[in-house]
Amino acid sequence: MLMLIVMEISFTTPPFGLLIYVMKGVAPKHITLSQIYAAAFPFIVLELIVLALLIVVPDLATWLPEKIRR
Repeated sequence: MLMLIVMEISFTTPPFGLLIYVMKGVAPKHITLSQIYAAAFPFIVLELIVLALLIVVPDLATWLPEKIRR
């Protein structure tokens, strides 16, 4: 779970930011790359918060699968 979140963060942050370039490719021509980064910034912050929560409280990652299994 941690690796998945870290990979998602890496795809939306510099220097590569593959998802940002995909968004730029499908966005209208007048949208700049800096506008896309500004729009993606809150999602990156939320992903970092989720990552920190999973590191501090690892039971969050296994809570739902345990509820389903019962």
